[in-house]
Amino acid sequence: MTEAHAPAQDHPACWRIAGWHPDSSATPTADAVEATAAKYAADWPAWGHRKIAAMMRADGCEVSTSTVERALRRRGLLLPSGFRADRRSWARLRKRVFRDPPRQRNRVWQTDFSEFETARGGIWRICAVIDYATKYCLAATVTPTSRGADALACLRHAVVEAERVLDLDDLRADRGEMDVVDADDYVIGQTAAPIAVVTDNGPCFRGGTFAEAFTGDDPLLRHVRTRVRSPQTNGVVERFFGTLTYEHLYRAIIGDGNALADEINQFRHTYNTLPPTRHSTTGRRDRRTSPARRASSHRSGRPLGDPYPDGSSAVKNRIDPAGTSRSPRNTAPRDPWVARSPR
Repeated sequence: MTEAHAPAQDHPACWRIAGWHPDSSATPTADAVEATAAKYAADWPAWGHRKIAAMMRADGCEVSTSTVERALRRRGLLLPSGFRADRRSWARLRKRVFRDPPRQRNRVWQTDFSEFETARGGIWRICAVIDYATKYCLAATVTPTSRGADALACLRHAVVEAERVLDLDDLRADRGEMDVVDADDYVIGQTAAPIAVVTDNGPCFRGGTFAEAFTGDDPLLRHVRTRVRSPQTNGVVERFFGTLTYEHLYRAIIGDGNALADEINQFRHTYNTLPPTRHSTTGRRDRRTSPARRASSHRSGRPLGDPYPDGSSAVKNRIDPAGTSRSPRNTAPRDPWVARSPR
């Protein structure tokens, strides 16, 4: 073979003959534009690599879209490849929270703030966390403000209380499961689902301080916010505040915040141990059905056995402290926001 017909040394045929291949990690083009692409990404954090590449070309930089993608991926400035599928999985979980109410504990919690003015003129904020399925009040705190730190502290108290009554070292052992879907919205498997914490759109729940409860590689909690001006979506905790205020707090003269905290702790104990008190916060009865039909639907539907073993036999099997069975129609829970969910 003459020198004129000799294959080039960088031809792939020569690589196969010699058993050698070029260094795939050597990307001089990406190295040259990496700093520039990173600067564009820092100036426009909402843009993806395609728009950044287009802007760089518009500014006179001859670069391809794949080169910009490679450069930004080195710096960790691109979302993971399964980001859209992950977002679809969380969206499916959020829809299930509102459309398919859970019947087991530690699937959905609801939290909110309420105000109360004491006899001496002080205005105090009450924060409560309620388990949706069991109507168990996990925490109720009294603070002078309703900031994100106050909401976060109440939520952490709720986690500690749930672990205490369930005798668990980590509440992750009592979580449910969620569907994992791909980019085409097909279910490809299941994984552990964090507990959905439903709140309204108040500033204390939209700040970075409250968001600390939902960070980490394996978060215990997942934040779900309701629609704007839809308090019925958070109806369990809203009804709890109504029962607390009208059936307990307004019946006494409360002077200051310490007295208010004592009264709330007393009501919380009554609320968690006396079934009629807790079930009265689930909303009004449906007058369109007869008591017999409500009783039969209750026996065939959701059970009322209290999953939180607080030691009270009055909660289990709908037995009151006197030892007589209570009528199911008086204790059947009714979701106040399933029928009135926002369209």
